[in-house]
Amino acid sequence: MVLNHPEKQVPLILNVVLLFTSVFAVSTAVIMIKASTLHPALLAALRLFVATAALTPVFYRDYHRHRAAYSWGHVRTSLLPGLILAAHFISWTIGARMTPTANASFIIGLVPLAMPFFLTALIREHLTRNEVLATTIALGAVAVLTIADLNLSAEHFWGDVICFVSMLFYAGYLALGRKNRHFPSVWLYLVPLYAVAGVVCFTITLFLANPFQPYSGKDIWLVLGLGIIPTVIGHSLINRAMKYFRGQRVSIVNMGQFVFAGIQAYFIFGEIPHRSFFIASGLLIASAVIAIRETESRKPV
Repeated sequence: MVLNHPEKQVPLILNVVLLFTSVFAVSTAVIMIKASTLHPALLAALRLFVATAALTPVFYRDYHRHRAAYSWGHVRTSLLPGLILAAHFISWTIGARMTPTANASFIIGLVPLAMPFFLTALIREHLTRNEVLATTIALGAVAVLTIADLNLSAEHFWGDVICFVSMLFYAGYLALGRKNRHFPSVWLYLVPLYAVAGVVCFTITLFLANPFQPYSGKDIWLVLGLGIIPTVIGHSLINRAMKYFRGQRVSIVNMGQFVFAGIQAYFIFGEIPHRSFFIASGLLIASAVIAIRETESRKPV
C-alpha cells in the first residue's frame, strides 16, 4: 500500500544520529530484562502497554493530520508485525535470561544474516555491493567471536538457541517495517502494532502467571525503563530508520547492540569481555560505517 503524501526533507546526518541512537536504546533492553524477575510474557506485555500509553497522544495527533489517508486497512497491516513482535519479546526475554549478556546481544545482532532473505521475499530488495562488503566484515566479527567460543557451553546452549529464534522474529518484524514504510506516519503504524503485541503478550500471561500481583518498586522502574528506552525510543527509531535507509544497512548498524550491551554489562554486572570482543567491535564499527557511507537520498526510499 503506497500513499502519496508530502514528506519533509530530513538531513542525512540527523537520520544517521537517530539510527545509532536507536541501536544504543535497544541494547539497554537485555540489561533491564536480566535485572527483572517478572514472567517473560508479563514483562513483555507491560513494557508494550507503557509504550502504547506513552505514544497514544502522538498517534491521535497524526491521526487527525492524516485522517483522510488512514484507514482500517492500515490498522490490519499492523497486526502481523504486532504478533511477530510479541513472539520476539517473549522469546528474547526467556533467552536473554538463560545466557550471558554478550551472547544474547551478539545473537540478536545476527539480523544481517537473515534480513536479505526477508527483504527479498517481501519487497524484492537485493543487496548492493557496499552492503555485501559490510555484511562480509560483520560476518568476520562473527568468526572472531565464534573462534573465541563466545562463552558457548552446554549450560547456555538452550538460551542461545532461543535467542537465535528470537533473532529471526526480530528480522521478520524489521523487514515488515521496511515494507510498511509508506504509512502516512510511523506512529500510525507503530502504536497499533505495540498495542496488538501487548494484548497478545498479556493474553498469554493469563495462562502462565498472575498479572495482578503486587509489583516491587524495582520492577515498576524496570518496566517503565523497558517501555520508554528500548521500546518507545529504540524500536520506534529503528522502524523509522527503515523509512530512510535500506533494510540491510539498518540491520548491519543494528549489530552495534553487541558493542553497547557488552560495555554496559561490564559496568553493571562486572562481565569482563574477552579480548576478541574488542576485535569484533572494531569490525562491527567498520561494517556499520561502510553500510551507511553512501550518500542517501533525502527522500524516503
